Amino acid sequence: MIVAAKPRVVDVLLVEDSRGNSKLTLEAIRDYSVETDLNVVHDGAQAMAFLRHEGAYNQAPRPALILLDLDLPRKAGHEVLAALKDDPVLRRIPVIAFSTAESDLATAYRLHANCYIRKPENVIQLKAVVRCIEEFWLTTVRLPAG
Repeated sequence: MIVAAKPRVVDVLLVEDSRGNSKLTLEAIRDYSVETDLNVVHDGAQAMAFLRHEGAYNQAPRPALILLDLDLPRKAGHEVLAALKDDPVLRRIPVIAFSTAESDLATAYRLHANCYIRKPENVIQLKAVVRCIEEFWLTTVRLPAG
């Protein structure tokens, strides 16, 4: 008898200070065909604590993908990205950088973001972006296991 492999659940970390955008992203991800556990933090300091398993995040899963808003309180997204890519353990996690500022594009790639996406301006655009992320990053690309 052949037993089908159980589909892998993909852990994704969303770093987004807007609770409204976080909620919309969560709703859009629920439509994924890939089973996804979305963890959300709302500032750069929380993101680093989550990724380093510090404090309340000591049992946090290692995400296979990070969705990073670059405009964050407490620790800017650029600082988070630089810290991630400077860390020998965390640098292998792909980071999708988001921003409304076109000037962030060059900086994001200079800091080794895996891609840059202009932050969607409405729900229709957000759902389209989320669908593209699923199709490419969660279906086509092989991500490292957490």
